[in-house]
Amino acid sequence: MTQDGKLETQVTVEKLRNGRWAFVLRRGTVVYPATGQYSSQLQAVSAGQQALKAIVSKG
Repeated sequence: MTQDGKLETQVTVEKLRNGRWAFVLRRGTVVYPATGQYSSQLQAVSAGQQALKAIVSKG
């Protein structure tokens, strides 16, 4: 938890064994598994940031 009482949320991008890219979301102690099969790292980062915004805005 951060100092203001909100859960810490982060996105990491990983390269899969098949050469594609995916993102992993972590919110507090919950880890959402690798999502997506993106052809570039930039696409995975963009999708991960959009998912992060959606989760944070829900509360």
